[in-house]
Amino acid sequence: MTPRAAATLQVHAVCELGKALDTAQQLPQLSELSPRDRAYASALSHAALRHGRAYREALAPFMQRAPQAKLLALLMVGCADLHSLGTAPHAAVGEAVNAARALGLRGAAGMVNALLRRFARETASLLAAASARNASAQHGLPAWLLTQLQQAYPQNWAEIAALSLQQAPMWLRVHPRSGSALDYARAAGLNASMHPHLPQALCLEQPVPVAQLPGFAQGSCSVQDAAAQLAAILLSPRNGERVLDACAAPGGKTAHLLELAPQAQVLAVDRDPKRTPLIVDNLARLGALAEVRCLDAASQDWPERDFDAILLDAPCSATGVIRRHPDIAWLRRESDIPALVREQARLLDALIPRLRPGGRLLYATCSVLPSENSEQMCALLARQAQLRELPLPDWFGQAVRYGRQQLPGQAGSDGFYYCLLQQAG
Repeated sequence: MTPRAAATLQVHAVCELGKALDTAQQLPQLSELSPRDRAYASALSHAALRHGRAYREALAPFMQRAPQAKLLALLMVGCADLHSLGTAPHAAVGEAVNAARALGLRGAAGMVNALLRRFARETASLLAAASARNASAQHGLPAWLLTQLQQAYPQNWAEIAALSLQQAPMWLRVHPRSGSALDYARAAGLNASMHPHLPQALCLEQPVPVAQLPGFAQGSCSVQDAAAQLAAILLSPRNGERVLDACAAPGGKTAHLLELAPQAQVLAVDRDPKRTPLIVDNLARLGALAEVRCLDAASQDWPERDFDAILLDAPCSATGVIRRHPDIAWLRRESDIPALVREQARLLDALIPRLRPGGRLLYATCSVLPSENSEQMCALLARQAQLRELPLPDWFGQAVRYGRQQLPGQAGSDGFYYCLLQQAG
């Protein structure tokens, strides 16, 4: 299995089979790849998905009929190899032809060779023409999402789309026992920059495999975007408090809560039995103690109430992290949004009664859609008049009707939304 063939299977699994890229990268037939080849295949699949709409549109005029799905995935990977990764044309085209044969795409080698050679010769003009013909090709996002961004952010929707096409940086959260983020960077010999407001956040100039991060296995640091690191800080847990992390997998925010308040009584729940063990693994690596359960946080079948603080990092469209997870732009459908809004409301209505008087709930999403964020909070506050909004730091994102919204790329981190609420005392 070559990296190009592996990347083709990953892109095909996302675009045709509807699998998340993380899942597609665990396909059994990819297990033979070396770490180096696996990394290259990952870079190819990310780039192919990020720019795939432009690549498809660029090649469309030269194909008499729509190719089969796996061949189309291979062409996307070949274009990414040439355009995004900058591989020499003779090498990229030759490897794509070899991948066609290895994948059993009979009779396709000649087409792959001809189309990719043309793309290599005319990359700039073909992509410019594709952008002129098709807005989704130009901006890399599905038409429905472009429409919603234009409605929500008429002044800067194009910038949001452009930033979603960029590769996201790698952020670390340094454990306090390792000192400040700057201390860790110096000791580890990492080229990195500090976050101006988060003392444990570190942005690496170049991504590093986690196995190469000094002390990672022993819990010296965690990989977590700066915007996500703010969740535990905003909830501000205190030692002795009873804290609920309501949709906790994979456990990064749970661990951060305990880094801030090691003596807090933390209950971490998630309803996905495949993801709940990730919470346990994360806590064990970091040496943190919490009770972990696999259950639906909105269910009435568990007794605990009177929490001092609740973190609800709610299921959402993830439209704020497309540059980190480009498969979202292929998997998410407009029809998903109303169902997600209903699920968020279901969780909120079930969790608010579990707060003690004066207790705090932090609502968080990695979405940029108002229907999941400020509009969701507006509806909640209309239903739950005893809640009041607490202020958030004005350096984070921009103020919306309720809460604050950060857009992708702002402060170098992901698109994220927060709203902090307090139960009447």
